Amino acid sequence: MILLGVNIDHCATVRQARYRGYAETVGGPVEPDPVLLATLAERAGADGITIHLREDRRHIQERDVHRLREVAQTRINLEMACTPAMTAFALALKPESVCLVPESREEISTEGGLDVVGQRERVRTVCEAMRKAGILVSLFIDADAAQIAASAELGAPWVELHTGAWANAYYGPKRAMEFARLVAGAKQAHAAGLVVNAGHGINYVNVAEVRTLPHVHELNIGHSIISRALTTGIEQAVREMKAQMNPVMN
Repeated sequence: MILLGVNIDHCATVRQARYRGYAETVGGPVEPDPVLLATLAERAGADGITIHLREDRRHIQERDVHRLREVAQTRINLEMACTPAMTAFALALKPESVCLVPESREEISTEGGLDVVGQRERVRTVCEAMRKAGILVSLFIDADAAQIAASAELGAPWVELHTGAWANAYYGPKRAMEFARLVAGAKQAHAAGLVVNAGHGINYVNVAEVRTLPHVHELNIGHSIISRALTTGIEQAVREMKAQMNPVMN
């Protein structure tokens, strides 16, 4: 059974669009509350909650992360940049897992995988710090042979394959080629002893294909679930996605 990690960042995006200047992140007129959304997602069957505290704090705020740490019933997966400040924050928070991602202030959402090859020592430093603290590390990477090999060499137990290129090509002529890259990457990662996760751009349509990736352990999905929740509610949105991820189980 493929696990579902629900990314709650875009709930905070909606809140910040209206209440960015408020001192509080919850209470009074401030809504929606991403932490409440997370608890409802867990109640509906989410296997973990993914949350990205960006350096520019464009959506998730530190208080959101600390409140989630207090109430989460499943697993917190903290997406983070490879910086000393974020490393210190994660070590103090002690989430069950962290996912190291690239971060650009210009992008709307994370685009492209982490360059493990080009930033080997920087990534190694963060991986070792997390490992010593008992925090599981995942590396968000493209399905590239060199990046996968470097991830295995650094000893990160998990990788999350970036599915954005395939999702963007889903209705175009390069879809089959991009999916073949993901399949090859998943096989290589599994053979290297890595747990294989996937995420970015997965929705209620293309999940039918991405769930067939070999060895896939977990899918991390945010935007599509939050979008569906606007019309169905978060609990129904999570149930529908889990049903489509694991149709044989239903």
